[in-house]
Amino acid sequence: MFGIGTQELIIILVIALLIFGPKKLPELARSTGKAINEFRKASAGILDEDEKETKEKKKESEEKEKEVVAVATQKDKEENVEKIKVKE
Repeated sequence: MFGIGTQELIIILVIALLIFGPKKLPELARSTGKAINEFRKASAGILDEDEKETKEKKKESEEKEKEVVAVATQKDKEENVEKIKVKE
């Protein structure tokens, strides 16, 4: 965890306890936890939006590809019909 060992973590917590006091420290920890939780939710929401956009773009490109294939197939059929008519 960030290269911080147990001793360093204890020293940081003791200093925080001395600076903020025993009454204020739990409130700070609670608010920090809530802030981190909200940040995670927001970043997850952004990732979900990106996934939706990617899926929509992929779906649109697949639909366009199907349309192109359908048009090409229709043209091939028309050309074959014309060849048959010419042979007759």
